[in-house]
Amino acid sequence: MDESFEKSLDRYLFAWKTSSLVDLQKYISEGYKAREVSQGEIIDFGFEQSIKGWKQGFHFAKENNANWILEQISIIPLRADEKMVIISASLEIQGKPLETANLFFQTFKKIDGSEWKLVRSYIEAGVLPPK
Repeated sequence: MDESFEKSLDRYLFAWKTSSLVDLQKYISEGYKAREVSQGEIIDFGFEQSIKGWKQGFHFAKENNANWILEQISIIPLRADEKMVIISASLEIQGKPLETANLFFQTFKKIDGSEWKLVRSYIEAGVLPPK
């Protein structure tokens, strides 16, 4: 696997685990597009809405002294300059994991031949966490 991708992914996941919006948004393309399915409702959104969502999620995690439970399920090469990462994400609050998770299908693209940025996501919200 591409070493630069692995390093970028590690930094992205670390920013997520530490609820650092400043660090996380460095890895999201301004042209980012996403689709989330939550309780059967489909929501399409872009970069600005994504940043607002991350801000709310990170605020909730910090306010509740919660820990992120992130499980990297798979990395799938799509093209020479694109990789999809499947991640299960949930929270643990006061030592108890939430009953549901969100399943993220995130596509990263190498921009300008060097930087990896998140360009697309498909998210299934409120699913059963992996065992």
